[in-house]
Amino acid sequence: MSKRIVALLTAGVLLASCGTQSPATAMKKWLTQSSFIANAKTLVSDATNADRTLRASTSTAAQLRTVCGVLLYETQGVNASLPSPDAQLSTLAATAFNTLGDGANECYKAGTSAALRSHALRYLHTGVADLYEAALRAHVVAGN
Repeated sequence: MSKRIVALLTAGVLLASCGTQSPATAMKKWLTQSSFIANAKTLVSDATNADRTLRASTSTAAQLRTVCGVLLYETQGVNASLPSPDAQLSTLAATAFNTLGDGANECYKAGTSAALRSHALRYLHTGVADLYEAALRAHVVAGN
């Protein structure tokens, strides 16, 4: 009788382990499925374009609305990839996406005001720094 119990317990443990995967494997799969790194590069490029437009004294409110609208659209799209398999990465990425989204909104309404443009730039710089921190976390968890 005890051999049956041991066999059943062993089978149960083996079956339970079939559905699990390492954090690194889960992260690698999520990174591929979500295109997180490619999307992060796109966000950095969009933020760079917004930064350049905000700094150009000759840029118009319409130009700002265009580049900042693109950044906001991309940020909202990439936010849909969350949560990640790692809670810390999810928090870092959400913070980055929210900050970039806030920066895009501030950029959108900055117009020709130097003070409002400066305010938007602070959001964008913080958001990009947060995004780099999230990408670093993703690489660490994935074992890269």
